[in-house]
Amino acid sequence: VTSALWPTTPELVAAQERGVPVLHRSQALHLLARGKRLVAVAGAHGKTTSTGMVVWALHRLDAGASYVNGGTIAGLGGSSGHGPSDLFVLEADESDGSFLLYDVAVALVTNVDTDHLDHYGTPGAFDAAFARFADGASEAVVISCDDAGARRVRDLMHHERVVTFGERDDADVRVTDIVTGEGIACVVEHAGQRHAIAMDVVGRHNAVNAAGAFAVLLQLGVEPAAAADALTGFAGTGRRFESHGERRGVRVYDDYAHHPAEVEAALAGARTVLGSGRLIAVHQPHLYSRTRDMAEEFAAAYERLADHTIVLDVYGAREDPIPGVSGALVSGAFDDASRVDFLPDWQAAADRVGEIAREGDLVMTLSCGDVYRIIPQVLDALEATDGDG
Repeated sequence: VTSALWPTTPELVAAQERGVPVLHRSQALHLLARGKRLVAVAGAHGKTTSTGMVVWALHRLDAGASYVNGGTIAGLGGSSGHGPSDLFVLEADESDGSFLLYDVAVALVTNVDTDHLDHYGTPGAFDAAFARFADGASEAVVISCDDAGARRVRDLMHHERVVTFGERDDADVRVTDIVTGEGIACVVEHAGQRHAIAMDVVGRHNAVNAAGAFAVLLQLGVEPAAAADALTGFAGTGRRFESHGERRGVRVYDDYAHHPAEVEAALAGARTVLGSGRLIAVHQPHLYSRTRDMAEEFAAAYERLADHTIVLDVYGAREDPIPGVSGALVSGAFDDASRVDFLPDWQAAADRVGEIAREGDLVMTLSCGDVYRIIPQVLDALEATDGDG
């Protein structure tokens, strides 16, 4: 089970009634990885993609690693796999503190944007948990030096082997010469050497993720040139700027972004492939508490980077509704009301996309809820309209 599961879920209740052992997902992963040389990837954003990068590279290096990721890895056909070596790579979930359970050899911290205060209570407690996670690594910690939150955590850490990555001049692994478009190309600099990487993913943020994955591979003993070559060709993970087709010249994508910083990165990445069209976002708020606390930040991100935004109602996941909290908090925080619609009815939302989208536009659904389920309705609505915009 996961922390997002309601205690009244029929399968869970049936298992408990029958005396079937029930494990939290993190407990199951801990048992799977026990005795292995574990690489654990944590962070507020970029975990799934960074984990996928490490796994993809180890696969190309024939390293025989086992892995469990939060999304399907393109080219590998799944989100998990068993290998014969002692290497194990997993995406570590910080949302409920369960990432502290693992016996980690190499820890990767992508960034630390305060979130999940429903569990941690305060930003300080959130940072402290990441510091405990990092300090628990037996071999090395790879951590961003670009991200302000990661730098806060770095100041709390006591680990003897810390490797930093990012665009800053003082990064141990520095990413430079970033070129974005239908894919990304960049150069990673380490120990005075430069190594080129090219990937079939979009967005400047993914060049930084690549630098973190490269640094992890170095800690595992991979030669720098081999690490850069192995990362080349990575094509992303499921629900991260995932294409769902095209209708009358309008491309439709889905993304897992559910925090303002993730939304900014996803929309900025989409703009690198947009061309002269417009970017239409369909936002499903995730969690009542996050919507209440970050509605203005979400609105600012969408208003700055999307041409039009359609806001659905909140996907509550593990939370009960909070009085007065709905998607209207996000739409109501826009400065320009003409650039947003709050449409809780999914068919109405899909029809609105069909009404305003025209050839050359790009539509993106964003949430870690079930917003991807609206995509067939969006595709049908696009097909049924003439696209006068």
